[in-house]
Amino acid sequence: MTPMSPDESATTLKPGDSYVQSFARGLSVIRAFGADAPRQTLTEVARRCGLTRAGARRILLTLQTLGYVRAEGRLFELTPKILDLGFAYISSQPLWQFAEPLVLQLSSDLKESSSISVLDGGDIVFVVRIPARKVMTTTLGIGSRLPAWSTAMGRVLLAALPPEERDALIDRAELTPYTPRTVRTREDLRAQVEQARRQHWSLVDQELEDGVVSIAVPITGRDGKVVAAINLSTHANRTSPALLVEQGLPRLQETAQSLSRLLQIKG
Repeated sequence: MTPMSPDESATTLKPGDSYVQSFARGLSVIRAFGADAPRQTLTEVARRCGLTRAGARRILLTLQTLGYVRAEGRLFELTPKILDLGFAYISSQPLWQFAEPLVLQLSSDLKESSSISVLDGGDIVFVVRIPARKVMTTTLGIGSRLPAWSTAMGRVLLAALPPEERDALIDRAELTPYTPRTVRTREDLRAQVEQARRQHWSLVDQELEDGVVSIAVPITGRDGKVVAAINLSTHANRTSPALLVEQGLPRLQETAQSLSRLLQIKG
């Protein structure tokens, strides 16, 4: 992962009644930490966030006082308390409260990993994750992000967007060639997303990582709009794409329908 570019909202917008610049900068400092940089010096945080050392220091010390950051020598790192911010979202959404048992049952029955994600900008964010086996070399959990364009869940979620919004996200996507199978052009990507829109499911065969095959379907809310996506992930050496469609897709659709009905009942 490359260093974060300065947060546009924190550097270009002016403070005002509807925008608190210092708060935006504080969030950019939190987001500067990740799997590639779990511990950083003050200078590193400032560089990744596009802040002065003095500005980064004030934010880090504030976060440390509140218990979200700890320091060891010259290095700063997040504390487990930071999870409170994410769990506040998870606990406030009715879907995630009752989805896990259904996802767990699906994963247990098919002996494959299953997840639910939502769209956040150009990324998908995992909100439920049941790993039956370690499929990807990257460790994924609740809150993990992946590029929407290169994932089955992401393409299902992109397909549900209004055309203008969908096209804008596709135009901004960096089509990194993760594997020889990764889609190479925006025209091909648009075709894949359009196929997902027509058939209401998407299969990604080793585009994000060699050997990883994933299939996903949408979950709809009370108003019939797509609110999330659920997937099954496997390894190509264990389950072929054709077999995943034949055996996994019907069960995946059943689980998505059950979750959609629960959402419609519970609102």
